[in-house]
Amino acid sequence: MIQDPKRYTITAALPYTNGPIHIGHLAGVYVPADIYSRFLRLQQKDVAFICGSDEHGAAIPMKAKKEGITPQEVIDKYNGIIKQSFLDFGISFDNYSRTSSKIHHDTASEFFKKLYNDGKFIEEVTEQLYDEEANQFLADRFVMGTCPKCGNEEAYGDQCEKCGSSLNATDLINPKSTITGSIPITRSTKHWFLPLDQYDTFLREWILEGHKNDWKPNVFGQVKSWLDDGLKPRAVTRDLDWGISVPVEGAEGKVLYVWFDAPIGYISSTKEWAEREGKDWEPYWKSDDTKLVHFIGKDNIVFHCIIFPAMLKAEGSYILPDNVPANEFLNLEGNKLSTSKNWAVWLHEYLEDFPEQQDVLRYALTSNAPESKDNDFTWKDFQARNNNELVAIFGNFINRVVVLTNKYYEGVVPQPNDFSNVDEATLAEMHAYPAVIASSIERYRFREALSELMNLARLGNKYLADEEPWKVIKENPERVKTQMYVALQIAIALAVLSEPFLPFTSSKLKDILKLDGGLQWGDVTSKEVLIAAEHTIGKAELLFAKIEDEAIQKQIDKLEATKTANAAENKKAEPQKELATFEDFSKMDIRTGTILEAEKMPKAKKLLVLKVDTGIDVRTIVSGIAESFKPEDIIGKRVTVLVNLASRKLRGVESEGMILMTEDREGQLVFVNPDTDNVANGEVIS
Repeated sequence: MIQDPKRYTITAALPYTNGPIHIGHLAGVYVPADIYSRFLRLQQKDVAFICGSDEHGAAIPMKAKKEGITPQEVIDKYNGIIKQSFLDFGISFDNYSRTSSKIHHDTASEFFKKLYNDGKFIEEVTEQLYDEEANQFLADRFVMGTCPKCGNEEAYGDQCEKCGSSLNATDLINPKSTITGSIPITRSTKHWFLPLDQYDTFLREWILEGHKNDWKPNVFGQVKSWLDDGLKPRAVTRDLDWGISVPVEGAEGKVLYVWFDAPIGYISSTKEWAEREGKDWEPYWKSDDTKLVHFIGKDNIVFHCIIFPAMLKAEGSYILPDNVPANEFLNLEGNKLSTSKNWAVWLHEYLEDFPEQQDVLRYALTSNAPESKDNDFTWKDFQARNNNELVAIFGNFINRVVVLTNKYYEGVVPQPNDFSNVDEATLAEMHAYPAVIASSIERYRFREALSELMNLARLGNKYLADEEPWKVIKENPERVKTQMYVALQIAIALAVLSEPFLPFTSSKLKDILKLDGGLQWGDVTSKEVLIAAEHTIGKAELLFAKIEDEAIQKQIDKLEATKTANAAENKKAEPQKELATFEDFSKMDIRTGTILEAEKMPKAKKLLVLKVDTGIDVRTIVSGIAESFKPEDIIGKRVTVLVNLASRKLRGVESEGMILMTEDREGQLVFVNPDTDNVANGEVIS
């Protein structure tokens, strides 16, 4: 761990431009990274907060094929949506670049050539999966199969998203091409590999000995598991037509592997920022007094803790990350977030449905962040956190302070009189909060830090509730001046300390309190007076609005519609049964009929006892449809009946046939019935 760094380089995982940003991305990476960067800036630290769009993954051409457009159109579309969403949500990147830029292509190519010229790669001809129907080699995301480690049948060729294991496409059991659905063959192809096994000793010393006590247990544990399994050479090139061309002879038709290319995007984005700001980029990546921190999700741990550090070590002139505080996954209403299945809360849609409520989502995601285990986002919890915490605690305290100051003193901060023991203890506790919150942030415990911020708001509420200035004003107005002075100091502290977590709220509160923006984090500790007597504040405005049930139900209904659509889309026709002869079919006597009577079978959950007019007789048929239909709703229903099915007793009732049923696209049982009144009961269906 670097002590007292001179500057900070903060990176946030580059999002794939194959879809918009959703709450899982925010909770896992971007909100914690933004909190950390804003906190450092409030301490007047030198910070470069870096990100950009990852536009070279196999997911891009896959998305292009699906949408019937070019990969360039895909990345342009989603880069625009992502960049604007981040801006509107208040993620304070110092630079947001894209890996399709010239500066990135040049930087990645130069990095590869440096390692190539230094003999850091090994060249091998290996067997790779090949789709004969599509006439191309299958890069990672173009293959799906069964994970050899956990048995997940929907693992990709580079990673199993269920267990988090990093894979090679050839590791998959029963692989299948995602392009054509065909079973791939293997063919020989030449690639360049980074021999990770040669960096085993370095990685063990750097991670297992150097970061055992300061890296998060989930990160350290996953990296240790990888090292214990034994590192193997990793290909840094791919057979694809989308990406950065491998810059050496004999590599035609090959591009840099996205996980070699993408982390170099942090470096190229820093170069772009430095060029724009008139700075030198190198100290942010090559100086030992710089602290480099990668914010990522748990599915990227191996790339940022093993592969990228090995690349940097091989190059020789770069610093290594001081910390990689990866979060676990955020689920949505009990199910895993999925871009492909549209099971997500998309950031750009949230901003449309909840305008000017960016901080409510930031608060909900931080207070429920998956820092040590997977957590679940629900709309009811989102509503409760807003109404019961932001509105009832934070907003309530500020509203009371501002309203009372305007009511008693026309908005002018009063001159305090003698401080009581309670006043002094309350102010001392207020001055202690910056250090408490900072300690949590510096240990990447953002949930804990936010909880302490809310405790400061609770301190203010408790002070007002105990002191009751609205009662004291009648008998001791001079005492109330001191009470309101103390309460206003807490309000100012909240305005400053909330900025990393709730930047829009902080800005609004500073406007209400008429602050010039000069206060920094440490001032809340060091300055005895945060707002001086005779300062005039503004009128009260609600910091947070209550979110009504109707708004939440709208979001729940949207997810239910998605679930129904997914069920319909995923419903597959059953495979064809073994061949039947015409004679087999002609043995079946299928006729039209009408249900005359229907009642539930006693002590049976699923069975209805039906009386059916088959045209040749009225017979009893027992059918397992009681969970889908009420008896009274199907009397008079036209149905299709297999009348020559051998009878059998069900719970003592002789059933003399079968009603033909199927399921609709939503998985609901429906009758297979003659859709006309012109067909009489007993007509043979042939």
